[in-house]
Amino acid sequence: MKLISKIIASILILNSGLHAQSVKSEFEVGLKIEKDEYWWGGAVVDGSVMPYGHADFSHNQLADVKGNQSQPLLISNKGRYIWSEYPLNIVFKNDSVVVSTPFGKIDTGREGKTLKDAFKYVSKTYFPPSGQAPDPLLFTHPQYNTWIELQYDQNEEAILNYAQSILDNGFPPGVLMIDDNWQTDYGVWDFSSERFKNPQQMVEKLHAMGFKVMLWVCPFVSPDSEVYRELASKKLLLFEDAGKTWPAIVRWWNGASAVIDLTNPEGEQWYINQLLSLQKKYGVDGFKLDAGDPEFYKNTYAYKNILPNEHTEKHAAIGLKFALNEYRASWKMAGQPLAQRLRDKEHTWEHLRELIPGMLAQGLDGYAFTCPDMIGGGEVESFNDASIMDEELIVRSAQCHALMPMMQFSVAPWRILSAENLAICKNMAVLHQQFGNEIMEIAKTSAKTGEPIVRNMEYMFPNKGYENIKDQFMLGETILVAPVVEKARTSRFVHFPKGKWKGDDGSIIKGPARLKIEVPLSRLPWYRKLD
Repeated sequence: MKLISKIIASILILNSGLHAQSVKSEFEVGLKIEKDEYWWGGAVVDGSVMPYGHADFSHNQLADVKGNQSQPLLISNKGRYIWSEYPLNIVFKNDSVVVSTPFGKIDTGREGKTLKDAFKYVSKTYFPPSGQAPDPLLFTHPQYNTWIELQYDQNEEAILNYAQSILDNGFPPGVLMIDDNWQTDYGVWDFSSERFKNPQQMVEKLHAMGFKVMLWVCPFVSPDSEVYRELASKKLLLFEDAGKTWPAIVRWWNGASAVIDLTNPEGEQWYINQLLSLQKKYGVDGFKLDAGDPEFYKNTYAYKNILPNEHTEKHAAIGLKFALNEYRASWKMAGQPLAQRLRDKEHTWEHLRELIPGMLAQGLDGYAFTCPDMIGGGEVESFNDASIMDEELIVRSAQCHALMPMMQFSVAPWRILSAENLAICKNMAVLHQQFGNEIMEIAKTSAKTGEPIVRNMEYMFPNKGYENIKDQFMLGETILVAPVVEKARTSRFVHFPKGKWKGDDGSIIKGPARLKIEVPLSRLPWYRKLD
């Protein structure tokens, strides 16, 4: 049966336009959804429509992680689970869930009676935690990314000015990510001599200011460059034909490029060596490893024929060599010490409301070390028109980030906010720093247990009717956080589980209760469980 699976997998890889649903499934599991049963898992982007089970839903994971993290996993609040080592075609319909794959077996069963029971079993069995966490500075201090402010004009002077503005406006230093277009070219991973006069000195200055420095990188190589010709001659790129005559050129958001073949040990080592060289030559601390999405690997020929999703998995494994890392696209890398960010969000209230469900989905997929995109959004086109900037949205976004594992600024609050609203954002950055050591301790525990840092209410308090709560969360075991994610709201309802809860405003709430609380723009409601 394994041989049959490999043959079918090879056919899918080698034949253009063929998808898993067009091949007779060798493996299929169908389950009847039980009374009051809800399911989570799969693609993190679908967090806003989780839990599944009470509406039609489908997703074929082959070559599609929806631009973010994904797992071949489903778990339910009744302790049931579904897992495969291969991409699944998932269908919820008519009070049933059917999953299928042509590549290998599907495991299913019941372990315990709750969502937590199911998660702890699959975590231990299929993606055991490594015991390690990413660099502590990612958790203990705010992060800053140059993308929205500088876009494709990354240059030494502007980067140093951005860093200085962070300090001048009273924000604590942390990790500083220098985004795309600092480099000479895709595949030529050195600072552009036109935009950087002395990059080593720049990094030293940033270190002296209290920052650690990350650089944006990707596995693409610009065609017809010297590096491209060298890698092509050594067969270290993906090819468009089995004879490996011409390197494959893939379309991505910034053009058309060749792709490093990470299934070839020499190709993998070449890419790693570029990163190690940047650390040695300039003192760079780590890397934002972008792209790697499985759709970039469809209809290509590699040194080793593997599924597109497995290329994504190999790309994510590069980050394990660097304690300071960040990923947006991942496949089957749960339990590993990788910082996983939600995909770029637009500067809209709708996308702000996706942050908490997305973070909850990441945790239940086993990705504990998470960041909710950039404050106010990371989709650059949302920021092209300064007149549409919504100050309230920026503030509420900063509050949503403040008590999550990581918070990341990009658009400069001091440039677009009033003095009053800027002060609120600064307070949120300081609040995150104040909680930093506690967040890091939760992260260390998660590194050992595999459990989420940001936790679903149903996960923590099972069978209390909390399955569909998507606008509040638990930070670890004892901190309940209830941000405002609706425009012009100065009040909201909060669900308090059984116990005594002390609020940020000094109030004492006895649960279980559902209470309406006042939430002026300056307030982030959070509560600590006392018993």
